Amino acid sequence: MKPTRFETAIALIDKKNSEDVNTYQVGGMNYPKELLYSQRMTRKLLQFEPNASKALQIAARAQHICRWQIARDEYPMDRVGYLKWRETLKKMHAEITSEILTKVGYDAQYIERVSQLITKKLIKKNEESQTLEDTVCLVFLDYYFDEFAAKHDDEKVIDILQKTWKKMSEKGHEAALKLSFSNKNLQLVKKAIQG
Repeated sequence: MKPTRFETAIALIDKKNSEDVNTYQVGGMNYPKELLYSQRMTRKLLQFEPNASKALQIAARAQHICRWQIARDEYPMDRVGYLKWRETLKKMHAEITSEILTKVGYDAQYIERVSQLITKKLIKKNEESQTLEDTVCLVFLDYYFDEFAAKHDDEKVIDILQKTWKKMSEKGHEAALKLSFSNKNLQLVKKAIQG
């Protein structure tokens, strides 16, 4: 059977992300960092929102597509530089994904919808955008938070947790509180929420 447009698009996104030179180790195996991240995004999205539209699933999978191509240190190492870097990345993620979707035959309106999700143009105004933001936060908390917390002091960790919490919906908060944290990190989460 011929793969669907959606399946082809996902495969092409994975192909791009499998070119990541940065690796991430899980269970003694090395994976291309952004390929692993994108697959975690899909898994978490479908756990969180089993009826997610195909457009939302594509946006989640392409959230960090080719992220390694623009290094953080190409921008000033301050808040303004960080925000500029993030904006540039979002545009690039949307452009690469749009090229893939054009190639597999999606129409302009559909591609625009996916691009708006990737660039986070409609956060807080659009349910799918909020679901995507919740998924990003849940992936961070579930897969990357322990490592982050180990590298930073409690004050910084609480600050990041509070910023993460603000971005999430009530449904996102409920899902986050069901994740398993170490005792120390659970205390930090509780402190951040109460703060």
